[in-house]
Amino acid sequence: MRDAATSAPALSVEGLASGYAGRNVLTGLGFEVPKGGCVTIVGPNGHGKTTLLRTISGLLRARAGRVRIDGRDVTGLAPNRIAAAGVAHVPQGDLLFPQMTVAENLLMGAYLETDAGEIARRLAYVYGLLPKLAERRDQIAASLSGGERRMAGIGRGLMMGADLLLIDEPSLGLAPIIIEQIYGVIGALKAEGRSILLVEENPARVADLADAIHLLDNGALVWSGAPQELLARDELLATYLGG
Repeated sequence: MRDAATSAPALSVEGLASGYAGRNVLTGLGFEVPKGGCVTIVGPNGHGKTTLLRTISGLLRARAGRVRIDGRDVTGLAPNRIAAAGVAHVPQGDLLFPQMTVAENLLMGAYLETDAGEIARRLAYVYGLLPKLAERRDQIAASLSGGERRMAGIGRGLMMGADLLLIDEPSLGLAPIIIEQIYGVIGALKAEGRSILLVEENPARVADLADAIHLLDNGALVWSGAPQELLARDELLATYLGG
C-alpha cells in the first residue's frame, strides 16, 4: 500500500484566494493535477490565469485556501522553498536574462542544486530535448527568436529538476509551426511522467494533450471537463473565449 504522500496528486488547490492591492483576483479555486497528468486552465485575458500560477509558485501570497504539492502543504512558503519541493514555474514571456548567454540562463534554473555532476546531467538532458538550445548555447538571449526564447524558458524550468511544471501561455505570440514544436516538447515531457499545469488561450491546442480543462472567469472556475467536451460547447466558447 502506498503512503499518503505517494498517492497524493502532484498538485492540489483548495479554496484558493489571492490578489493585488487589497483586491481579490482569485476566489475559492479548487482543482487537482494528478501525477503524470496535464491539466489546462483557459479563460479570458486578465481574469486570473497568471495570478493562479504566481500564487501556486509563491510569487504571490495566498489570502485563503491551501496549496499542496505531493500532499505537502506549501501554502505561504517562499518561492525558493516551493521550487525545492519540486515545482518549476515557466512564466509568460519567458523573462530570460537578455544579456546572458543561453547556457548561463539555463544554469540559473539550477540555482538550488549544489552537485556539479547533477547540474551537468540536467544540462545534457535539456540540450538533448531541445537541440536548438545546444546550437545557441553561447548566444546571448536577447538575440534569440521568439520560439527559441520560449524553448530557453522551458529549458531553464527543467534545470530545476522539478516533477511539476507550471507553464504560462507557451504559444503566446508564436507562429503556428513554432507552436507545434513547443507543444511537441510539452507532450514529450508528459510522456516522461512529468505533471503539468498549463495556461493556454486556445483550448484546441490541448485537445490531445490535456487530461482535464478548467475554464476560469473573473477568478472563479465556471466549467470543468475534458477538452473535447469544451470544444463541443459553442455557447461557452463564444461567451468566454470569443468563439
